[in-house]
Amino acid sequence: MFTRCAAAARDASLALGDFGMFTWRSLKACVRTPPRLRHVLAQMDRIGVDSLTIVNVCAIFIGIVMTLQTALELVRFGAHLYISRIVGLAFLRELGPVFTALMISGRVGSGIAAELGSMQVTEQVDALRAMGADPFKHLVAPRLIATAVMVPVLTMLADLLGIAAGMVTAYVALGIGPAQYMAACLESMAALDIVSGLAKSVLFGGLIGFIATYIGLSTERATEAVGRSTTKAMVACAYAILVGDFLLTKTFFLLA
Repeated sequence: MFTRCAAAARDASLALGDFGMFTWRSLKACVRTPPRLRHVLAQMDRIGVDSLTIVNVCAIFIGIVMTLQTALELVRFGAHLYISRIVGLAFLRELGPVFTALMISGRVGSGIAAELGSMQVTEQVDALRAMGADPFKHLVAPRLIATAVMVPVLTMLADLLGIAAGMVTAYVALGIGPAQYMAACLESMAALDIVSGLAKSVLFGGLIGFIATYIGLSTERATEAVGRSTTKAMVACAYAILVGDFLLTKTFFLLA
């Protein structure tokens, strides 16, 4: 048992060091030799525009369900006017960034790992190196920039749609006027709430980009390895998002 634990710790340390070197080379590729704009825009379209439907539908129904669940408890105490404050703050601080990132990691992160894994298996990455091209510039940097940009944009859209869905639900179910709902919602918001949500979404986007590209380019030379890399990327991104959310939440609570 001791031998197995030591071997697992050694493998984890090596993987962490390898991921650190990969992250450093990726950042250098983004700064020193930025990718072409058309490549970045193509990835932004695939990551952001193609994910609008799933993110928007998720935000709308979360807003509806959360409003109904919150109303069920607050109406008992005559505090239903606080529904908009709870829904608004929950979306800005947690629900918007976390659920958007989880949707993107499931749809986009696994797709990036599968795409790059297939290129690794079919030796297309080696062909790029043989032609003198840098895989970090052509494969990693466009996807990394696109995820870091589009996840915050999708998060802001999810926040707006979730709050709007809550407003409609509160009007239909409880008769709370839209103006009253939005006034109470805006009154409870502070600048730190908005900054914390955006900071989380930027971090989550970067984590998805780094982890998905790293796992994709680390795929073994076997056909079945692509499937394993796809699953591994989705799970690793989910873990990283949840841990990062905890750390940032604790940090912003200390700053408040």
